[in-house]
Amino acid sequence: MYQALTTRIRGLFGLFWREVAKFGVVGGLAFVIDSGIYIWLLSSSMSGHPTKAKIISAAVATVFSWVANRYWTFRHRRQANMLREVTMFIIMNGVGIAIAGACVYVSHWILGFDSAYADFIAGSVVGLVLGTIFRFFAYRFWVFTEELDADPAFADDRKLIESDPTAP
Repeated sequence: MYQALTTRIRGLFGLFWREVAKFGVVGGLAFVIDSGIYIWLLSSSMSGHPTKAKIISAAVATVFSWVANRYWTFRHRRQANMLREVTMFIIMNGVGIAIAGACVYVSHWILGFDSAYADFIAGSVVGLVLGTIFRFFAYRFWVFTEELDADPAFADDRKLIESDPTAP
């Protein structure tokens, strides 16, 4: 039983590690874009509106993220119907942006942490972590849904999680 579980976990890791690594690079760049715009907005015209500033900065980073994820991270899983794909991407990112915005809102307006530093931590650290976990699984299972098996680099990955670990 234990061996079967570890085999399945290793297989799942083998299936996802490439996508997770690429997703992390795209996410890191999106973080720089999001954070840079957010800090710029907080230090200028939107200093009194941290939630709106977070939504704007996240929306700009989302455009970058869609392009990078579509043409690099999940290029082998792109859908033929780009309109459906971009619609799903916008919906899933709307949820991700709402998660980050809610973190800023709760921190700033409910908990009373009203410094720019606290707003940044709430939106760009806590909100980003929670939103990123949601986004990875949303992109993987609902947005970029074509099968991996057609790509030779991923040809044997499914066998790792579908094989019978008790078989000789």
